[in-house]
Amino acid sequence: MGHFICDQSTVVETKAGKLRGFCMDGIYQFRGIRYARAKRFQMPEEPESWEGVRDALDYGFNCVGPDQPRRAPHGEVLVPHRYWPESEHCQYLNIWTDSLEGDTKKAVMVWIHGGGYADGSAIEMEAYDGFRMAKEEGVVFVSLNHRLNVFGFLDVSDFGEEYANSVNAGIADLVAALRWIQNNIRQFGGDPGNVTIVGQSGGGGKVCCLNQVPAAEGLFHRSIVMSGVIPDDNMLVRTTVPAKELVYEIMKQLDLGEDQFDRLLACPEIPLVRAVKRACIAIEKRGGKVGWGPRKNGWYLGYAPCEGVAEFSKKIPMMVGNVLAEFSVEDGIPDKSSLPVEERERIVKAYYGEEKGEKMLSLFRRAYPNVNEVYATQLDTFFRKDTLPYLRVKAKESDAPVYSYMFALEFGLDGGKMSWHCADIPFAFRNTDKVPVCGMGEVTGKLEAQTAGAFAAFAKTGNPNHEGLPAWAPCSKEHLVHMVFDRKSEAYEDHDNELIRYALEVLPERTIDFYPEEEDGTSWIY
Repeated sequence: MGHFICDQSTVVETKAGKLRGFCMDGIYQFRGIRYARAKRFQMPEEPESWEGVRDALDYGFNCVGPDQPRRAPHGEVLVPHRYWPESEHCQYLNIWTDSLEGDTKKAVMVWIHGGGYADGSAIEMEAYDGFRMAKEEGVVFVSLNHRLNVFGFLDVSDFGEEYANSVNAGIADLVAALRWIQNNIRQFGGDPGNVTIVGQSGGGGKVCCLNQVPAAEGLFHRSIVMSGVIPDDNMLVRTTVPAKELVYEIMKQLDLGEDQFDRLLACPEIPLVRAVKRACIAIEKRGGKVGWGPRKNGWYLGYAPCEGVAEFSKKIPMMVGNVLAEFSVEDGIPDKSSLPVEERERIVKAYYGEEKGEKMLSLFRRAYPNVNEVYATQLDTFFRKDTLPYLRVKAKESDAPVYSYMFALEFGLDGGKMSWHCADIPFAFRNTDKVPVCGMGEVTGKLEAQTAGAFAAFAKTGNPNHEGLPAWAPCSKEHLVHMVFDRKSEAYEDHDNELIRYALEVLPERTIDFYPEEEDGTSWIY
């Protein structure tokens, strides 16, 4: 157990009032700082100020998730989770820092969680913790919650001017959080002129989105997108029914008439979430589709490859990456790492067919010469297919450098498991000790140092290169350069362009089932 301090020495004065955090092993922690308030479906406003000292010792509410009334535990060896009380009033952030001196000017990393635009929280995964990044990399680490699903992305603009941007309310929360950071982070040792936003999966999508929101200009200075390039028409966000039709369907599920919008505003959170669930299922049965996510409307300029890179974003260095297998389905093959080459080739050809398998083997070996060929059957075609064109557009239109990476480590589960969606997070934030499957001794230690070192170096300078990593050049207008993080990390130029192009021809598109059925036959939104 480390040394704990919680007294006058851990009090900081913010614009709204004084906050008391605590210090553990030299790292100050402030939890559950309210950065904004908002009425349902409306834009966030500044929080009220207070007199005296307010404790910042407890995490704030998570946003109400879409899978009420229960969550099924799963995958804890791969991705250990934490759950917490929920509320739609969830505009809270957390800070880790090794200094409370206002002139320290440390780089600030702002973590935006995943879970699509529907679920998740700042503390959902144990690997989201910012202690080690503050302790070992010397950054000020911030994580935050914001409105999700129906609370953050339901379009009720037809029901009043105050709801004009309701479809982007969850993103507006993020802007409000960045504005709070801009106004207050100096008191926590951070540099308001050096803020990096980092997001994974849906969080990465939110980072891309913020790069297209002019209201966020000047509030951040670098961006990192981890497995999160999400076009505005991606299945995660696609909605095929008119906004008012969805609202009326939700109201119908609550036994409300179309003239009772005021009662929708007053509906308690859990009944509302359950009604939304029933409404989504009813719309799907009619052949429609409901997804949560941002919508182009002037405030949000739209997906960069389709609408062009926002002018302010062209000056912001960016790092964009994937993991090799993302959402791939397990193949059930034990001890992959010990298979002879002939058996690996047989497995790939059995999966694709003789001719296609031969070509896939050739392309995969060229792209990933140090990776077991069996994983050619698990290539990601969900995120990677959009990441590559996104990189090209950013490199072509931006004045600032754009770096790319691929995380391709094979883990020891069942004799070999390729990096899955979220596998890079504990390495990026030096939290591999919190994830059982990451326990691989020197391999883990070296790769964690390389990955976290790159993330921290990028946050500090806009360049991920550091002494422990081979030279890593940014992408250019002509070529994409990718750092492949693995047991032996190396940079490659245009290494998987042809591979992904061919994979899209021969593999079915990866999808995510948001309506899995429980054993009793009941359907629940993931």
